[in-house]
Amino acid sequence: MIKVIGVRFRPAGKVYYFSPGDMQINTGDHVIVETARGVEYGHVVIGTKEVEDDKVVQPLKPVIRIATRKDDQQTEENREKEKEAFQICLDKIKKHGLEMKLIDVEYTFDNNKVLFYFTADGRIDFRELVKDLAAVFKTRIELRQIGVRDETKILGGIGICGRPLCCHTHQSEFLPVSIKMAKEQNLSLNPTKISGVCGRLMCCLKHEEETYEELNSRLPGVGDHVTAKDGSKGEVNSVNVLRQMVKVIVTLDNEEKEIREYKVEDLKFKPRRKKDKNKNQVEDKELKELEELERKEGKSKLNDN
Repeated sequence: MIKVIGVRFRPAGKVYYFSPGDMQINTGDHVIVETARGVEYGHVVIGTKEVEDDKVVQPLKPVIRIATRKDDQQTEENREKEKEAFQICLDKIKKHGLEMKLIDVEYTFDNNKVLFYFTADGRIDFRELVKDLAAVFKTRIELRQIGVRDETKILGGIGICGRPLCCHTHQSEFLPVSIKMAKEQNLSLNPTKISGVCGRLMCCLKHEEETYEELNSRLPGVGDHVTAKDGSKGEVNSVNVLRQMVKVIVTLDNEEKEIREYKVEDLKFKPRRKKDKNKNQVEDKELKELEELERKEGKSKLNDN
């Protein structure tokens, strides 16, 4: 076992492990640590605890110190400098006529490097821009191209649910999301209905996937033949997954048909087989087309550190 603390460098960012040494560090503290980018100021989200050696990437870097009031002040000054750097970079981008959108600027704690995050439709030749920025800031400059999901994670926003975006508030890594999840939840396959602020499929489709798979496994499929406790037989017209209710088209003695609603436990039917995630194949033509669009759009991932 080895002692570690978990540190984040931006809201909802990835958690990195560091060695606390002999220091007693608690959740909520701020610390100064050395990272691949240089010396950084981080927020402790996991206090000192012991974990198994194989769960830690060695060598584990030590905490330099618990942040002092002076360190806190330095960080605040860096935030102000970032606002100025953002405006300067915007002016330089306009000067060079580059087709890129500046998203965020970040100073390392020791001011050894300034990182500029941007989005663009394709590759951008920003060599002259880097030279201009280096001449202004007199330090190392790094321009990092990110994707639309990363842009939304940094900027934040409000989802269609009325709550702050998951990726900006608590979700440290992007989840793999597919159109199949929307189909499993009986949602409209219209991309505008199931896409988030970033334009990609909503992450909450993944959050609810297992629940819907479990509930759907208890229900008959539309078109299946069922027998009710009252002896009525019919064909499934629709199902309400969350209420576990089934609407059945029942043929009466006079050959007329009516729709009746039953609780799933009041019906007899051949239960569905649970889907094998690895072997599940999609036969719906529209579904395949939408998945192909998702593949073409591609994915990107922002490394916090």
